[in-house]
Amino acid sequence: MPHVTRHPTEDIVVFGEHEPKVIDQIVRCVRAEDGARGVLAADGHFGYSAPIGANLAYREHVSPAAVGYDIGCGNLAVRTDLREDDLRPSLAPVMDRIFSEVSFGMGRNDGTAGDHPVIDRIRSEGVPIQRELRKTAAKQLGTVGAGNHYVDLFGDENGDVWVGVHFGSRGFGHRTATHYLDVAAREGGRPAKYAGGSGEMEAPPDLLRVGTAAGDEYLAAMRLAGDYAYAGREVVVAQVLGILGARELDQVHNHHNFAWREEHDGEPYFVVRKGATPAFPGQRGFVGASMGEPAVILEGVDSELSASALYSTVHGAGRAMSRTAAAGKSIRKWTCTNRDCDWTQPPRTRKPAACPVCGHGKLAKRLVRLKEGSIDWAATTADLRAQGIELRGANAEEAPGAYKRLDAVLAEHEGTIRILHTLRPLGVAMAPGDVQDPYKD
Repeated sequence: MPHVTRHPTEDIVVFGEHEPKVIDQIVRCVRAEDGARGVLAADGHFGYSAPIGANLAYREHVSPAAVGYDIGCGNLAVRTDLREDDLRPSLAPVMDRIFSEVSFGMGRNDGTAGDHPVIDRIRSEGVPIQRELRKTAAKQLGTVGAGNHYVDLFGDENGDVWVGVHFGSRGFGHRTATHYLDVAAREGGRPAKYAGGSGEMEAPPDLLRVGTAAGDEYLAAMRLAGDYAYAGREVVVAQVLGILGARELDQVHNHHNFAWREEHDGEPYFVVRKGATPAFPGQRGFVGASMGEPAVILEGVDSELSASALYSTVHGAGRAMSRTAAAGKSIRKWTCTNRDCDWTQPPRTRKPAACPVCGHGKLAKRLVRLKEGSIDWAATTADLRAQGIELRGANAEEAPGAYKRLDAVLAEHEGTIRILHTLRPLGVAMAPGDVQDPYKD
C-alpha cells in the first residue's frame, strides 16, 4: 500500500518516506508564501534549496531556485519502427556509434546546431543575458553532458525498440538560472553571490513575484530555456534515429524541472516541479530508472489522490546515496610520471619545478583517490554484461546500487498513475566519469 502522509502544520502531501532534512527543505519552500502548497514525490531527496521531487504551488510567485539550475531538464522517449530481434545482432556496434558520434562533452563543432530555429529565437527574443549566451547555446545544442544524463536504447513488452534521452538546457539554462538566482536574492534582501559559485544547498528559496518586471522576465527566460532543452533532446534523438536507420512512430516528451501556470481546486497557481513529472489525467510521461532497470511510459489518472498530488509524479528512481558515497572521492593532483616513483602532490602545496623525490622533470595531473566508495564498479559492469546490456561510459556514481528501485517509488504513487509500457534497457550511453561538465545538474 502507498505510504502517503500530510504535514501536521503545512499544506504538504508526502509520498513515501524521507530523511528529516528533505522534509525540512520542502517545508521551508512552502512557508515562503502564504497559501502555498507542496507535494513531495517518492523519489525525492535532498537538493539545492528545494528537494528533488518537490512540487510547489505558489499563488503569486515563482522560485528560480526550485526550478533549479538545469531549466527544462527532462526526458524524451521515441518508439521506433525497429524490432528488438532485428537490432540485437548489431547492438554493440550501434552503441559504439552512439557513444562516439553523440556529444557527451561541453560542445559540438560540426556547425549544424547553430542553424536551429531556437538559436534564432535566442538572438531575437531572449532577455539580455540570454542573447549574450547565443554562441554558447549554439555550440551546446544537442550535447548531452555528464552526470545522470543519458542516451539509451530500450525494448518494450511488444518487442519494439525505443530511444530514450535525459538532459536539459546545458550551459545556456545554467547561466540563465544563475543570473536570476542573483536577481531573486537581491529582491529578497540578500547579497547576490550565485554568479561567483557561492550558492549553498540550504539557501533560502528566494521568490520572484509574478507581475513584476523581474518575475515576468524570469518566466520568459525560463520558457525560452525550456524550448531550448526540448530542441536539444529532439536533435539528439534524430541523430540516434539516423544511426539506427529507423523512423519515429510515437513520442513522449516532458520537462521535470520547470514551472507552469495551472489551476488546482478551482484556484490559479504557478506550479514549480523540481525533479517531478506532470501527470494530469491522460497525460503521458517518460520516467527513467537506473541503468540496469526498466524505465516506464506512464500516464496520469483522475482521482482524489491525484488532485492532492497536484497531478504530479516521480521523474526517476531517485538517489539512494550521494555521488561521493557511491563512487568515493578523487581529486586531480600533480604526480610524477616516472614509473618507478609514486610521488603525489601533498595538500595545500604548489606544483614543484621537478619531482622532489626522484628529480624527474615531467609531472602530470592525475585523479588521486582520497576515499573509497560503496559501489563495486567492476561487479556492476559485469552484472550489466550478464543481462545483455551494452554500457558505454558512466561510472560508479550512476550505478544501479546508488539509486532507489523505480518499481518501489512508483508503487508509492499507486492510484495516481498507470503504466502503459515497460522499457527494458538494451544499451546505455553516458559520459565517462572523467568528463568535466559544470552543467551536469
